[in-house]
Amino acid sequence: MACLPILTWPDERLTQTCPLVTEITDDIRQLASDMLETMYAAPGRGLAAPQVGVLKRVFVMDTDWKDGPRNPITMINPVIEWASDETTIAPEGCLSIPGIQIEVKRAAEIRMRWIDETGEKHRETLTGFAAICAQHELDHLDGLITLDHVGPAERAALEARYAEARA
Repeated sequence: MACLPILTWPDERLTQTCPLVTEITDDIRQLASDMLETMYAAPGRGLAAPQVGVLKRVFVMDTDWKDGPRNPITMINPVIEWASDETTIAPEGCLSIPGIQIEVKRAAEIRMRWIDETGEKHRETLTGFAAICAQHELDHLDGLITLDHVGPAERAALEARYAEARA
């Protein structure tokens, strides 16, 4: 396993839609393993392949590990099959936009399907922080970042604060 460099916004790769993974290969399994190591070291709770410069529909998450034992999940070609009408608004941070938290409105509950690194198919309903995290990481696979969830004025202010912090 290896820690990978995490891209930071405004890297162009963070705005691209990732193509489907067509085959679970040793390279995909290694990518997932390296992404988990990178996520834990960052320390984050989710990480998408484009955040490490790989344009594939893969993300990893572990929403439990900071409060208990590790429970890593690798999602390959994830799809939200259903989202509740009930929403939640919560602050979200992003490893690719360090130091910035943005209040984002998300579905409170979602049902997802995906394939894991062994090729096994999964379908699960996620609630709470797990639902928020999965939606955040899926956004990355679609070329979206948290800044895309706010209006123009708020985005401009956040971009300015981020640029100042990086200077």
